[in-house]
Amino acid sequence: MKNYVEIFWQFLLLGLTSFGGPMAHLGYFRKTFVEKLGWLDDESYAKIVALCQFLPGPSSSQVGFSIGMKKGGVAGGVIAFVAFTLPSFLILYFLATLEIKQIDNQTIVGIISGLKLFAVVIVADATFGMFNSFCKTKLAFSIFILCALTLLFFQTFFIQILVIALAGCLGATFVKSEPKSEPQHYIQPSIPLLLLFFGILFFGIALSHHNELIELFISYYQMGGLIFGGGHVLLPLIAHNTPVDESSFLMGYAFAQAMPGPMFTIATYLGAITIENNPFAGALVATLGIFLPGFLLLLAFEKSFESYSKKPIIKSALLGINASVVAIIFAALCDPIIPSAITSWGDALLVLGAFVVIRKYKVHVVYLLCLFCLLGVAKSL
Repeated sequence: MKNYVEIFWQFLLLGLTSFGGPMAHLGYFRKTFVEKLGWLDDESYAKIVALCQFLPGPSSSQVGFSIGMKKGGVAGGVIAFVAFTLPSFLILYFLATLEIKQIDNQTIVGIISGLKLFAVVIVADATFGMFNSFCKTKLAFSIFILCALTLLFFQTFFIQILVIALAGCLGATFVKSEPKSEPQHYIQPSIPLLLLFFGILFFGIALSHHNELIELFISYYQMGGLIFGGGHVLLPLIAHNTPVDESSFLMGYAFAQAMPGPMFTIATYLGAITIENNPFAGALVATLGIFLPGFLLLLAFEKSFESYSKKPIIKSALLGINASVVAIIFAALCDPIIPSAITSWGDALLVLGAFVVIRKYKVHVVYLLCLFCLLGVAKSL
């Protein structure tokens, strides 16, 4: 029970303060659970990130779910998800019921501007820390450079998958590891969970007739089960598959961008305005629908991936994959995180100063978060 309370508290704090999107979330998670709390080491964290990059669904929420499972089993994963998602779920639900149609408050705009700059610092810190851990050899450094350049010039999710696969092949080919003398039993993926995932994905629509909540759940489940690459990739699909007008969709998108926690909670807002006679049920069903497929796949492959990662050739491949994951975060830092946040030399100097402070003096991120919010408000006045 003590474990569960700690999991809930740590992820609730992150759910209240993790602004900036999935790549920023990976930075928050690493700083909290690797550096501060020591729940897992850099190698274990990198394995989790690598697996979640391969699977469809909300990658940062899947990473959080995995960390919760490491600490408290499946129940710990569920608690981590609930705590991390709860703040943005509640805020977006209340915004949907208030029917706010525009944001013209300069204070709110200033806070959002400050939070974007704060996200730059967090992602830069995560990139630097993971680079130091996983790019120590000439080969790893070369893989990082190759992957980063590729991702900077070709920014699609399928290129990202190709980069990870290529990095794994390079690691498996050029990194030599000692084979183990004893044979090892390797765990296969969970067939029942895979059948459940595909069953709902392809046949769930048959259950949705004459029930708008089931139809809403299946609709968001199908979107969550077919989307790779996080919230930004999800948005175009949602725009063409939800029965809401363009104005409401854009408002939900703006709110989801401004919220802490996962961007997939745009489903909360859209679900609430879709089921007008029961907005809370709509918000809850849409949210569960969009997150569930990613978690089913994670549960199906988590033990299998952990088992196979101990195989010598897989361990060698993971050295390359780890370098490619650093490149993915670095590429996201370069575009879109920095261009969307830094608009002047003053912003750049502020971010640079905060980066030095957080690396050298280990200042708690909450203090920097408050500072950037205040500076954003001051800048907007």
